[in-house]
Formats: sequence, C-alpha cells, structure tokens
Amino acid sequence: MLRPLEGIRVLDLSRILAGPYAAQSLSDLGANVTKIEAPWGDDTRGWGPPFQKGFDGEIVASYFLSCNRGKDIRSGNIKEDRIHLQSLISESDIVIENFRPGTFERHLGPLPKGVILCSISGYGQNGPRRDEPAFDLTMQARSGIMSITGDADGPPAKVGVAWIDVMTGMNAVSSILAALYHRERTGEGSRIDISLWDTALAALVNQGHNALAGATPQRMGTAHPNLVPYRVFKARDGWFAIGVGSTGQWNILDKALGLMAPEKWQENSVRIAERDAVEDKVQKHVAVHSRDELEAMLAGIPCAPVNTVNEALNDAQSIAREAVVTVDGVEVLASPLRFNQKENSEV
Repeated sequence: MLRPLEGIRVLDLSRILAGPYAAQSLSDLGANVTKIEAPWGDDTRGWGPPFQKGFDGEIVASYFLSCNRGKDIRSGNIKEDRIHLQSLISESDIVIENFRPGTFERHLGPLPKGVILCSISGYGQNGPRRDEPAFDLTMQARSGIMSITGDADGPPAKVGVAWIDVMTGMNAVSSILAALYHRERTGEGSRIDISLWDTALAALVNQGHNALAGATPQRMGTAHPNLVPYRVFKARDGWFAIGVGSTGQWNILDKALGLMAPEKWQENSVRIAERDAVEDKVQKHVAVHSRDELEAMLAGIPCAPVNTVNEALNDAQSIAREAVVTVDGVEVLASPLRFNQKENSEV
C-alpha cells in the first residue's frame, strides 16, 4: 500500500473533531502521528453512549474512535510538561493544535525552523470573535447553513454530523500538504490559520453566491434552489431521492415514469418557475412504485433510496470498497484516501 507521507512526524495537540480528524487523515497517508492528550483525556472519550472497547483496551465513546485511529496516544499537560512538549515539537515536521488563539505562542512558542504549525480555531487567529468559544452547532447557526436546512415550514435544522468540523479538518490537511511541498522547495516552515468560520462560509458555495447575487436563500427541505426536480419523493415503501441536472436526464425521467410532461419543462428555468406543478406530477408517478423498481426504471439518472446509516454501511458498494476496517481489534470507518499503485510494465 502506498504511504506517501512515510517518515513525516506529526504532533497532534488537538482535541474533539476537526484537528484530530486532520491528524488521522495524515496518519492514513503514512505519517507517524503522536497525539498528546491532557491528563483528563480528549473530551470526546466521554461523548456517549454508545461506549465500546477502544484501541488501547479502555472503554471510550464510539465518537472518540471515529477520529483517533493510527495514533500513538500519550498524556501531557501544556503547562506542566512544557519542556517535554517543546522537545517533541522540535522533532516534528507538523504540529496541529486547537488551543484558544494565542495559547500556543504563550506556552510553547517560538516555533523551531522548518516546522509546520497548523492552528485550528473557531473564528481564526484575528478578528472581533477570535476569542469566542465555538462548536459545530453554533457555527452552523451563525454561518447561515442552519437557516437553509430543514423543511420550509419547520424550524432551522442541523446537518446530521459535525459537517463544519469535518470540512475544517479536510481544509487543514490540504493546507498542510501544500506547506510540506513549500518546505520541500524552500526549507521554510509555515504557520497555517484554519477556522471553522472561514470553512463554513466558503462551503456555502452556490447558496452563498445566490445571496451575493441578491437572492435570499431559504429552507427548502431536500429541494434545490437551482434545479428541479432535485429532492426526495415518497415511494410505495419509503423515501427515494431523484436529482435531475440536465435536459437529457429530464427526458429519461419523463419517459421512464410516463409523465407526459409539457415540452416547455425540458428547460430547467421553466421547471423552477413551475416547481410545484413539476414536483406534484413526479410525486404522483413515484408513489406507485417501490424504491427498487424506481432504481431500475431510472437508470442513467442520479437516484437512490434514503438509506439508514446501517443500510449504507452494508451496501454492496461499501463492502466492495472495504468501507469498514479493523484497527487494533476495533471496527472503524476506513480512510477515504485511496491510491492505486500500478507497477511499470513494458508494452
């Protein structure tokens, strides 16, 4: 198996999700990751139930196992073990921390030459909110994503996982890899400033730009502001998602379901203008079929049953892709980072 970061040393001084997720991803890429936990442990060790036996045999929350595989976990205190931690930093290529802004410099700085420091925080290292505490929940609320998540006539809804934390971890990994490339060329280390706030706003993508263009994004359930039909519909035996993104896909849907739709509906802009009529017609034709029947009928269109998490993990594709693996005797979700290594061969 290709391990592109073999030999790279990472010191994980972070806790909860964004930082630990980033460090875990670097471990998946082959880096040697040492995690230093406060004597009382990472907060997520207690974020249960469910609880189960962990990598070291201790009983911990399943949450903790989701972002701490592949690490050498040790105990340390930023105040009492300052000299030891500074020594570990000097031996590291990458340090990930999510203390409150200014804490790392106050207790562990300055940074040794060539070391890459990735600081992850709620709002970033500067600005009027830099010292405010933040959780994914509050980031979803303040960033606007919660205002456009949920049913139109219902309350704001939270995405079902810590969406902003996970994306922040991904952004941290991308920045760290870029910093490693920069160091390879120049010998210089980097100070990376990654925040949940910046990540959340950037991840608004089309909805953010809809707002910049003068629109007011709203909650639409599973519907899409820029595409119709693009939502879940009630099938005979459960919910079923259908996404139409082109005229060709619309024509397949029209024919497969026998909609006999007006020709003008081939234009997405017209379907948006007549959203209720389009969705009502699609719903009537979907309702008489099972989810399996719909999936067979709509080949060529992005569509899927609304699975439970357990159904998704047991899907044939998940099994083929080995989406669940065992690490130190514990079943965990596999890394999504895969490399296909082909040996050179003569033609």
